[in-house]
Amino acid sequence: MKDDKDTIENTRSDKLWGGRFSEKTAASVEAFTASIHYDSRLYRHDIAGSRVHARMLAKQGLISEAECDSILDGLEAIEHEIDSGNFEFRPELEDIHMNIEKALVEKIGAAGEKLHTGRSRNDQVALDLRLYLREVCGWFQELLSDVQKALVLLARKYENAVMPGYTHLQSAQPVRVAHHLLAYYEMFRRDKDRLADCFKRINVMPLGSAALAGTGLPIDREFVARELGFPAVTANSMDTVGDRDFAVEFLADCALIQMHLSRMSEELVLWSSQEFAFIEIADRFCTGSSIMPQKKNPDVPELIRGKSGRVVGHLMAMLTILKGLPLTYNRDLQEDKEPVFDTVDTISQCLSITAEMLTGLKFNTDTLADATRTGFMTATDLADYLVLKNIPFRQAHSIVGKTVAYCIDKGKQLEELSLEELHQFSQSIEEDVYSVLSVQGSVDSRQSAGGTSARTVSEALRLAEEALGIE
Repeated sequence: MKDDKDTIENTRSDKLWGGRFSEKTAASVEAFTASIHYDSRLYRHDIAGSRVHARMLAKQGLISEAECDSILDGLEAIEHEIDSGNFEFRPELEDIHMNIEKALVEKIGAAGEKLHTGRSRNDQVALDLRLYLREVCGWFQELLSDVQKALVLLARKYENAVMPGYTHLQSAQPVRVAHHLLAYYEMFRRDKDRLADCFKRINVMPLGSAALAGTGLPIDREFVARELGFPAVTANSMDTVGDRDFAVEFLADCALIQMHLSRMSEELVLWSSQEFAFIEIADRFCTGSSIMPQKKNPDVPELIRGKSGRVVGHLMAMLTILKGLPLTYNRDLQEDKEPVFDTVDTISQCLSITAEMLTGLKFNTDTLADATRTGFMTATDLADYLVLKNIPFRQAHSIVGKTVAYCIDKGKQLEELSLEELHQFSQSIEEDVYSVLSVQGSVDSRQSAGGTSARTVSEALRLAEEALGIE
């Protein structure tokens, strides 16, 4: 009988969850299902949740105070081992939750086996991911502020410089360099606002939902929420364990951040080309060619632009993972963390290097000014001038269009036309038109809120500096 018992024990699963299984898990399945190689980065959040959970269990009389103290000491020791790189993560234990629990049991014995009372890995991982993303949202706000500061400092430096503004990548109207840079400041401000709003939906406490239906044990979810800094607990246990909307929203916000970085990078690539020659990127942020010794390649903005594909792809991956899942938890949700983690790594790198690169950016102001003197960029100013002479805008538009056609035929710019030539198109044009046709006159006339005049740009810079604490 002893031999038969030994045979049975040797063939049974040795997993913490393996009581009902009669066979050990195949090695191929262990390798396929393991997530410890990437979810180990959640160890601090997992331990933080377990500490509060243990204290709640003791408060509710589900474990003794002595057992709670032993659990807390064991968790502290495990966290120290992981911090110092001395902890052995075991793939056969699947994930960060089981690795920590197994190590705890090995350290403190039976008390460690009581830690999982009243919870499931389903609500445990939801807690860990929320704690992690709550932390990342704050971190990304700081990184976005660093990029904004670099933009504002650059805008202040080139506050009075002018450059072409474009639509359809065709010269359109002159603008201040500072106005152009502050356009990106506004994009990143919206990104910060979105993260702050996303934070509200991340910041809801899921623990206590257990596997899917809640628990019959007398737990105190509100206590856990207060201790972990959550203002509320989730309302429906079934929704909670299968919910990754908060992660999708975070990835969507990140996709917008990366898209904004990519748009700015595209302009930096264009502007640094010989054809534009608007800017110079510092040598330390460029690379050379292995065959062409004259080359200076804008690799940093090119890579930022290229990394947009992976960030947008991760958002699509998460939506695809979720789109067909029935309630509640399904193992498919294990696939949520790699897209999130890689997005966090990519965005943090791109924001950091962008802020650094902007500090070494130089605008070629003479080249920019020269570029504003071509392309009839004050044509709209001439139309506005005629409107102020009581000519309907559509008529003014037609008059100016004919004037531009005349300039093209004669090889002249608008400001080079004599008053006599201008009178061919409208007798309402007078000597004062030349102040309107100048580039400086054009930019300074744009005094509507959000415009590119000296007054509006100066005020926008002041507000940005005040918001960012720049003195």
